[in-house]
Formats: sequence, C-alpha cells, structure tokens
Amino acid sequence: MPKPVKITDIRLTALAGGTVDGGWANELKPEDDLNTIVEVLTDEGLIGIGSAYTSKGLVAAAVQLMRPLLIGERADEPARVTEKLRQSLFWQGRGGAVEHAISGIDIALWDLFGKICNQPVCRLLGGCYRDRIKPYGSLLFDEPPLLREKLQHAVARGFKAIKMGWRPFGRRDRRTDELLVKTARDTVGPGIELMVDAGGSEQFWPHGYKWALETAKMLADYDITWFEEALPPDDIDGFVELRRQSPVPITTGEVLTRRQSFWPFLQRHAVDIIQPDATKCGGLTEAWRIGWMAYEHNILMVPHGWNTAIGLAADLHLTAAMPVARYVEYLTPSPYLDEIIQNPFRVDADGNLRVPTGPGLGIELNPEGMRKFGR
Repeated sequence: MPKPVKITDIRLTALAGGTVDGGWANELKPEDDLNTIVEVLTDEGLIGIGSAYTSKGLVAAAVQLMRPLLIGERADEPARVTEKLRQSLFWQGRGGAVEHAISGIDIALWDLFGKICNQPVCRLLGGCYRDRIKPYGSLLFDEPPLLREKLQHAVARGFKAIKMGWRPFGRRDRRTDELLVKTARDTVGPGIELMVDAGGSEQFWPHGYKWALETAKMLADYDITWFEEALPPDDIDGFVELRRQSPVPITTGEVLTRRQSFWPFLQRHAVDIIQPDATKCGGLTEAWRIGWMAYEHNILMVPHGWNTAIGLAADLHLTAAMPVARYVEYLTPSPYLDEIIQNPFRVDADGNLRVPTGPGLGIELNPEGMRKFGR
C-alpha cells in the first residue's frame, strides 16, 4: 500500500490592489485585502490551492490555531480533515472567520486530493453531470450612463447572463430603482438574463418585507431572473413570506457559514435559490452538502462567488457535480479572476464556461499576477 501524502505546511497570500470598484461600500478601498490564497504544502512536493473570502490577518490567526491539527495529517481526505478542524475549534468560533479559513484549507485539500488521484475534483465529488456551465457576469450598480457602459462591456465579453448589485439600488427611492433596471434591460435587450442583488446584508439595511415585495413586482415587469438579498440575511420569516408572494425567484445565503445555518432556509422553503459561498461556508465539502440538502428540498443551488479564480474553479467543479445546476458567478471585471491563474477562464461563443478537466481544480497560479497582487 502506498505511503499517504502528508501535510507539512500552509502558506497564505493576501490579495490587494484589485478590489472591484473600490468594493461594495464607501469605506472599502482597492488596497484592502478581502481574499486570501491558501496553499497547503505536502511532503511529496504537491501543493493544493484554496481561497478564503476574508482578510489574511484573520485567516492567519485561525491557521495558527489549526496548525497543530493539520501538520502531519493526510492530504487526501478533505472532508474528514476539515470536519476535524470544525469540531476541534468549536469553542474558538462557530462559523465566521474561523470557518472562512477552514473553507480555504478545504478547497486546497480537494485540489490536493485530485492531484494525488490524478482526477478532477468534480469526479471525486461524485461524478460530472455536465462539462459546461453558464456564468453570470457579476457587477455593481452605478448611475445610468456608467451602468450602461458596464453592461455593454460584460456583453462584449460574451456573458449571456448578468447580475447587478448594491448601491445605488435600494438606497434612494423607487423611481431610481426602476430607472436602473429599465436602463439595464434597454441596454442588453431581451436575449440576456438579468439578475438583481439588493445587497440586504449591508450594515443597517433599511428595508423590510413590504419594500421587497413591491420591488419584486417591479422587477417582474423587466423579466428579472432572480431577486437576491432583498432582506437582511437572518430574516427567515421575511424570506418565507416574500418567497410565497414574489412573482420572481428569491435568493440569499452568501453570508451564512456551516451547513447547519442553511438548514432552516431549506426546511422552510424560504428561498427558490440558495447561494452558499465555498470560500466562506466551509469549503467545497460544506457547499456540496448544502447543495444536496437543497436538491432534496427542490431548491436550486447557485454558488455565490464574489472572490477569485480559485473560487470560480471550485464553483465550476461543485456545480458540475450537482444533478440540477444552472449558473456560476463570475466577477467582472476583476484581476483576481483574470490575472492570478495561468490560462484564465474565458466565456465561449454560447456564453458558457468549460469545467476544468485536469487533476484537482485544474488550475495553476500565475506567478506574475501573484507578485502583482499578492501581499
């Protein structure tokens, strides 16, 4: 029996200097590090690559706690190893930044598992139901002239679906909200899917159920594919009622961590679509579990992916391994997607992305891009 590959070290790199549009809130700057690349090193020289959606300082603090639990562990059992971390660090934080750090490690371990077995991650997750997936170009709302330019750029890149999110939508008045949505539909025409993300997880979100329902009715007039984060992320009762009454599908889930946090949304049918983020919720292991729970409740899973090319690769493998799946999120434009890996993802003529077929996640870091944005 071959000797197991063992974990010897963990390397962290913050990404800074390329945060889209200065971030989603005024207090964030392009220089802020919001994503951390996690590399798990082994005694055989193989390196697994992961991504955590939180700052390097927080990931480093969590990794300091985890290091004694990780060094010397097998590199080919991601689900067991990360559940060990989750259970062992229970008193240090159920979810939050600790779970974000576990997420990056879990993704890196799945990458290693694939490299050790010489198989793509999607096959190790249970099998490939598809080899191409539609990405939706994800961008921030802006004033109508600038929004029009952003949308034209996304269409020119080949996207057949586009999501618009956050300010100024929902921050002024209903007239502004409808103007933004009308501008978008007039710009892209009827052949492009449009999604709207209100950004209800923003601090001090001012709107409740009635605003959300009236807005959903307006969005239906413009053939919007889904309405995301219309309410604060913990308002389960509000989501239950909104989902019952809304003429457009309702989605949320990007800020939740650990599979247990998703259960009430699924059990109570609070959403039409659930959106775990593999770089936050616990990695591919937890996102896969959440996706299957959603499937059993006849709820679609669409992974949230406002992060990196590593996160996108993980989402492609995850979505390929789900029996029912339709989209992945593709942040655009973003150097963290376009510059930090060799052979960046490109939308094909049909508006799809191909699932990588190489071992593990099927990607390699681009040293030049990592030097440019790595901290």
